[in-house]
Amino acid sequence: MSQKVTPLVEAAIFAALAMVLSLIPDFAEWFTPSFGAIPLVLFSLRRGTKYGILAGLIWGLLHFPLGKVYYLNLSQVGIEYILAFACMGLAGFMTSPLQKSLKTIKKTATLTFALLGATLATLVRYICHYIAGVIFWGSYAPEGVSAEWYSFTVNGTAGTLTLGVVAIVIIILLKTQPKFFQPSR
Repeated sequence: MSQKVTPLVEAAIFAALAMVLSLIPDFAEWFTPSFGAIPLVLFSLRRGTKYGILAGLIWGLLHFPLGKVYYLNLSQVGIEYILAFACMGLAGFMTSPLQKSLKTIKKTATLTFALLGATLATLVRYICHYIAGVIFWGSYAPEGVSAEWYSFTVNGTAGTLTLGVVAIVIIILLKTQPKFFQPSR
């Protein structure tokens, strides 16, 4: 397979895997981690920002044919399903330093770069969700709770849990399969 085609095929596969993991039922409604973030962050750390954003965009778009879109208006959908999911590719900003630290066998630096990438991607995604929560979902806040606080608690909890599960998988994968982050093509 061509060196240009391989990352594209991987992007589609990782986006599909993210969508499959997104189908895991919520165990606490809005306070559930996004399990689909795991393959997206891993892929972004493996292939970089450009391909990571593409995979995130595909993941977001896959919600539409599967009927997994909570639609209020076009702006809300754009922020929460296009922009927020594409932001998962931002973990790819750490691809180059991560791969360099893997080559020099600097375990602490490697883990730091991987977790920084995961944190960046997760934080920016949940900032998008927070903004959408304030603007579009604030009217659903319980009586006496501001839209800002409601969105912060819902999205902050989900974002923190998501980062937690992603970090656990990154730690395991770096210890057991570090070559995953160093594709040969």
